[in-house]
Amino acid sequence: MAEVTERETVTVSVEDGAGTILLNRPETMNAWNGQFGLDLRDAIDQVAGDEAVRAVMITGAGRGFSSGADLRDMSGGLTSEDGRPDVYATLTTRYHPIITSIRTMPKPVLAAVNGPAVGIGCSLALASDLILAAESAYFLLAFVNIGLVPDGGSSLFVPTRVGMARASEMALLGERLPARTALEWGLINRVASDEMFGEESGALLARLAAGPTRSYAGTKRQLNRWLYSQMDDQLEFEAQIQREMSGSSDFLEGATAFVEKRQARFTGA
Repeated sequence: MAEVTERETVTVSVEDGAGTILLNRPETMNAWNGQFGLDLRDAIDQVAGDEAVRAVMITGAGRGFSSGADLRDMSGGLTSEDGRPDVYATLTTRYHPIITSIRTMPKPVLAAVNGPAVGIGCSLALASDLILAAESAYFLLAFVNIGLVPDGGSSLFVPTRVGMARASEMALLGERLPARTALEWGLINRVASDEMFGEESGALLARLAAGPTRSYAGTKRQLNRWLYSQMDDQLEFEAQIQREMSGSSDFLEGATAFVEKRQARFTGA
C-alpha cells in the first residue's frame, strides 16, 4: 500500500522504496505559480530525506509534464521595488533549491515526461538523472519567446547534454523539440509509446528502487563533480541575467502577448 502525501499542487506517493512526485495542476498543464514552487520544494525535501525512498520519479498529471512559469502568477507574490515580478528572488529562494536538491540527493531521480516540458518545466526534467519521455512529449526552452533567457539550470544542463550548437538552437530559436528528436540529440535517455509510457516508466522506477543505492549516489557525486561543479555559480548568474531581462520592455511585451495569445512585437528595448 502506497503512502500518499497530498499538497495543494503536488502529490507524493511512496511504495516499495519508490517515491513518485506528481505535479498536480493539470488545469494549467502544471504551470509553476507561487504555491506550486513551495509545494514542489517540500515534496523534493520529503523524498530526499526519507531513507525508505531509494529512487524518485517526477511526472505530471493530465496532458503535460510542466508548461513552465505561470505568467499570471510567476512571482508568487514576490515583487521588486518597481512593482514588477521579482524574478531574481523567485529563482534564488524557490526554484534553485529544487534544482540543486535533485542534483545532490544521494538517490537517482527519473523524469517521466508525459507531455510538454516547457521553460522551467524543461529545466526540471533536465536536472534529473534519467529522462524517459512519451512519444507525444516535447521539450521547449520558451524563454526567448517572451524576451527572457534560460533559467533553472538549463543554460548548464542543455549544453552538457547536447553541446553548444544544439543548445544555442534551443535557446535562441525557442522551437519545440519532439521527444524522438530529443532522443537523437542525446538530450534524453529513452522514448516510450504513449500507450506503454506508464508501464515503462513504472518499470524503470522499480528497477532503480531495487538497485544499489550507494552505487547510484557515488555515480551522481562523480558526474556532478565533473559536469556541474560550478552549478551554484551558474544558477546565480542565470538569476542575475534574468533580473535584467525581466526589467526590459521586450519582456513586458512578450508576457502580454502570451496572455493575449498574439505574436509579440519585440523592439530590442
